[in-house]
Amino acid sequence: MGSTSDQHGNGGVGRRTLIKRSAALGIVSVPAVSLLSACASGDSGSDDKVKKGTKSKNNPLAVNESAALSVVIFDGGFGTKYATDANAQYKKAFPKAKVNFHATQKIQSELQPKFNGGTPPDLIDNSGAEQMDMGVLVGKKQLADLTPLLDAPSVDDPSKKVRDTLRPGIVEMGQFDGDPVWIMYYAYTVYGVWYSQTALDKLDSQYPEDWDAMLALCAKAKKKGIAGWTYAGKYPYYLPFSLYPFIAKIGGREVLDKIDNLEPNAWKDPAVKAAFEAYYELYKKGYILKGTPGIDHIQSQTEWAKGKALFIPNGSWVENESAKVIPKDFNLAVGAPSSLDSSDKMPFGTIWASGGEPFIVPAKAANVEGGMEQLRIMLSEASSKNFTSQVKSLSAFNGGTDGIELTPGLKSGVAALEKAGDNVVNPRLQDWYVKLQKEQIGVAGLGEMMAGRLTPAEAIKKIQGYADAAAKDQSVKHYKHQ
Repeated sequence: MGSTSDQHGNGGVGRRTLIKRSAALGIVSVPAVSLLSACASGDSGSDDKVKKGTKSKNNPLAVNESAALSVVIFDGGFGTKYATDANAQYKKAFPKAKVNFHATQKIQSELQPKFNGGTPPDLIDNSGAEQMDMGVLVGKKQLADLTPLLDAPSVDDPSKKVRDTLRPGIVEMGQFDGDPVWIMYYAYTVYGVWYSQTALDKLDSQYPEDWDAMLALCAKAKKKGIAGWTYAGKYPYYLPFSLYPFIAKIGGREVLDKIDNLEPNAWKDPAVKAAFEAYYELYKKGYILKGTPGIDHIQSQTEWAKGKALFIPNGSWVENESAKVIPKDFNLAVGAPSSLDSSDKMPFGTIWASGGEPFIVPAKAANVEGGMEQLRIMLSEASSKNFTSQVKSLSAFNGGTDGIELTPGLKSGVAALEKAGDNVVNPRLQDWYVKLQKEQIGVAGLGEMMAGRLTPAEAIKKIQGYADAAAKDQSVKHYKHQ
């Protein structure tokens, strides 16, 4: 595939016109199949559940006040202190209960045997490169329905249900097929193109609102010895954090819905072709930081923080995860995907924002009520403010920022949400089909394309094949936008 930028420059023809004239289109993660078999066999475990406690005003979920609570937290970009602080609140409410807290980055490796044996912990932060496949867990009935939590009175105002205190879309994200809610996404993540405003100021530039301006800025940076972009080369499923909303911006949110629904030829939509070719230009023109395909998320973020690259696709956790390497004068900011051209279906400012940090309560947990109560505590205003203050991210609680001095990245994220208004998209592939999203679309498709080993057309054909196979796989439960 040739560069659409070069063609555009020669004839003054818009990028969309070029696409229409083109020929028709013909973490490194632990394999999810192992979890599939594990979850399938997990139903044979014991039913050694604790007895319910007495329901009361202060104990609306009827937690057994003396039963132990087991909590496993992913030790990643948000750290674990926000969770241990919430655990302390649980201990205060139930002083007779012992809280067993464990932090790890090996969620699947450590918890798969426990699901196998029917002895999973009571509350799990199912996140990170070894995230367990949520679609499989739901499909195999491994998770407890969190509706009792959502219908319980909130900690701050008993006249309000917990569900009425959450940000828009949080409840829906936890649903897969019908009314039950299987997941509580605790963080509220803004995804996009992250950058240093200070670095742009030094280039006498602003964030580029269209792709020609993006390429021009990358060219300008290259002359100064600075790469335009870097990304988590070993985990290229970070690329969709900016690529998916770019696709929606070009072709409309319905393009992403078709992709999520595994509809035939969804990946052959012209908007996908346009977005892939635009990103491929970054590789072709040498605007990707040298060595990027071989580095992980921490290494890419470190190089970016050192000023070796202007832009990185990421989520709002990057501010906390990279706090030790981001200079004080960095002035962190997030940008929505640049426009392709004036015929884009959605306006500039369209962004991906949704729940992040998925918490689950296993159906086989000994203390299901305790796991939900811990979440109820975490969804209080005090816990939310504590989370936001510590990790520089919004929570699922709709508020919790009053009186907090927002950090540059968080302030930029809030501004991006305000600018987006209703133009917020929420792709579900990463929730519904983890293996497809990470190993196949991410590593085998986008990763190979951005390393120059596949053309956009080849990457699209390959990814469409993976999606078609997933659609036909009867061992996988399939989901659709309602």
